Amino acid sequence: MRHVIVMAGTGAIGLMAVFAVDLLNLFYISRLDDPALTAAIGFTGAVGYVQIATSIGMSIGLGAVTARQIGAGHHDRARRIASSFLLVMIVTTAVLGLGTLLFSAPILHLFGATGRAADQAGRYIRIVSPGLWLIAVGMGCSSLLRAVGDARRSMNVTLVGALASAVLDPLLIFGLHLGLEGAAVSTVLSRAFVAALGFHAVRRRDMLEWPTARHVLPDARLVGGVAMPAILTNLATPIGGLFVTHAMATFGLAAVAGQATIDRIVPVAFSFIFALTGSVGPIMSQNLGAGQLDRVHETLVASLKLVALCVAVTWLILLPAQNLVVASFSAQGTTAALIRLFCTWTIGGYVFIGMLFVANTAFNNLGFPLYSTLFNWGRATLGTIPFVWIGMRFGPCGVQVGQVLGSVVVGSWAVLSAFSVVRRLKPGRVTPGLATELPGRTAKSAMMELDELDEEQQIADDLPDRPRNRTATPA
Repeated sequence: MRHVIVMAGTGAIGLMAVFAVDLLNLFYISRLDDPALTAAIGFTGAVGYVQIATSIGMSIGLGAVTARQIGAGHHDRARRIASSFLLVMIVTTAVLGLGTLLFSAPILHLFGATGRAADQAGRYIRIVSPGLWLIAVGMGCSSLLRAVGDARRSMNVTLVGALASAVLDPLLIFGLHLGLEGAAVSTVLSRAFVAALGFHAVRRRDMLEWPTARHVLPDARLVGGVAMPAILTNLATPIGGLFVTHAMATFGLAAVAGQATIDRIVPVAFSFIFALTGSVGPIMSQNLGAGQLDRVHETLVASLKLVALCVAVTWLILLPAQNLVVASFSAQGTTAALIRLFCTWTIGGYVFIGMLFVANTAFNNLGFPLYSTLFNWGRATLGTIPFVWIGMRFGPCGVQVGQVLGSVVVGSWAVLSAFSVVRRLKPGRVTPGLATELPGRTAKSAMMELDELDEEQQIADDLPDRPRNRTATPA
């Protein structure tokens, strides 16, 4: 429990700062008294979640595989894998960002954006998307820092970005009168700070070296065994959010603005839960790599207790403060009604969403990444579409209630499955990446064979008639 609290607590501070800045962005834009701009924030958030989901999935895979190698005592291999896959992350997210820029108009139309709200959202996306690779670097480096247990530096990486954004936002939005475009420029600059600090911190922990061509593809396949299911898992949430945003758009800009406000409040209010799911993964992976299966079970139980405690405390704070929240964002009509419903009732459903997050973390780090894909897509489809469709008959508040009810069903099922997975773990279980390369072998024998392969490659590199191609020294 202490280990989980320390890792998640430091992560929560950084995440809360980042999400608080996003919330401040919405606060600043709402003060411009333009409903189209507030709705545009909602649409850009929905598109941004799809982009960020890819970076999150890759960082999950990177952290899980490197943490397991570190737990097994293979630091050099962990450093090599980290360096190779960080390069893959940069290339992948750069291509994704360029694609989003080129197709921003049809993407926003798909989300239900029209008129001036679509125009403003398009401008924001065209500024932010080319710098998507910057946040991928920041997330990857933060994941590596958690993998080596450096919670303080991982926290500092996100804090610097949040501080930069907090300073730049009012200056660009109000001082230079750039409005939503100012918020976009601020986002890009803060992501650049996060990437630079994260890269520097990871180098200090000796977790980076120059990638070599012969290792990039094998290492990418190794991490991809966890990362690809994690990406598919994380894409499910924004895809489900697409349906919810589109449903809200049928009730007008006020409903979209209300949903956008809640979407900004949730990460701040539950930053500890978001940090928890990112922090306990390396703890589970290291203990799995070291064969400490009892600690894997303890980590799962401790995480669920902390989820319940976090939701209870947040509920006790927001319930009496709902009028203050409504007034802070100048919310009226439908927007105010959605905020009050969240603070009074639907906030309790986040216990089950937190349970789903913890279960997915267990699946991704214990060798069952396809389970997390199944449950997240189950939530995004069967756990969202029919519930929201029925809720639409009762207006925008019915949409919000339907979204939460679906999470209750899926979250309960997921956490029961997570305990089943932990009970089935056995000492010597092959990790996901190794299972792909060496099926049917124990973890110990797999590691031995990989060592032998490395030794054979080293001998081949040292032959007189072939050029040397050693792993480079740390960058």
